Amino acid sequence: MFVLSFLARRLAQGAIIITLVSLLIFTLLRVVPGDPVRLMVGGMAPDSLVEQIANRMGLRDPILVQFGRYAGQVVRGDLGHSFVRPANGAATGGANFDDATRAERAPVAALIGEALPMTLQLAALALAFALAFSSLVGIAAGLRPGGLADRFAFAVSSIFISLPNFWLAIVLALLFSVKLGWLPAVGYGGFSYTILPAIVLAVELSPVLIRTLSGAVAAQMGEAYVAVGRLRGLTETRIVGAHVLRNAAVPLLNLLGVQFSSLLGGVIIVEYILDYPGLGLLTINAVLQRDFPLIQGIAIVTSAIFVVINILVDLAATIIDPRLAY
Repeated sequence: MFVLSFLARRLAQGAIIITLVSLLIFTLLRVVPGDPVRLMVGGMAPDSLVEQIANRMGLRDPILVQFGRYAGQVVRGDLGHSFVRPANGAATGGANFDDATRAERAPVAALIGEALPMTLQLAALALAFALAFSSLVGIAAGLRPGGLADRFAFAVSSIFISLPNFWLAIVLALLFSVKLGWLPAVGYGGFSYTILPAIVLAVELSPVLIRTLSGAVAAQMGEAYVAVGRLRGLTETRIVGAHVLRNAAVPLLNLLGVQFSSLLGGVIIVEYILDYPGLGLLTINAVLQRDFPLIQGIAIVTSAIFVVINILVDLAATIIDPRLAY
């Protein structure tokens, strides 16, 4: 019963969040300078044709009217069609305004469906790399606060957090791809193309995970149950493995949910530099082309993923520690 009420409450909250995010993005796209219709029909098209197409598409209606119409489509599962991307996948740049290929534009859901799995794969691999490294460093630091491992964790975190991801992506690409030839760096031709950008993102994630894990472990080691376990003759390995790490996992789990969600939006720079065909690269191209439906669709999908991840994380946290209530 608790699970059903929890899911109902959180899904209702998530629906409100998604609606507000959609309305905000929808409004901002329409108040910033620039006319997407001009990009659609080409720079040589007459103004009368631009206005005719804009009126036919409803882009001159009041914003709330446009949003209501768009929200109705989304509820029916239709994210619309791209303003500038033909369904046949042809390039749009330089085409005439009467080009027949513009008549059939690509569905937004299909474009997101192609890019989202690539970004999820990248985010999952980056999180796995970061968690594996952070666990080794953070747990050792938390078990001996102020010791050598703790100082090493602080030094590594300080170095990693100081490295800009765009600079690190370029340096690692030059080193591992151009110089050593170990890893491919640009584009996508298989799973190996995900490793280098995942390493870049893992370096960016690791400092927060290390400090959170080391702090949580150190706090748990000071709890009374650790001393009681030692008095009962339990080994240090069993105390740490069966009790300390379990209790320290709650703050780490919450952080992992936030970090994974933020990765979906934080991969933009890395994907753009390494030409990785994920959601980040798709977003940049959509913004540059003022492709309203595509930008709105990406915002809705990422918001929905963020909501779902946070619900799952909170549910998992209550399973680990039933005393928690959300």
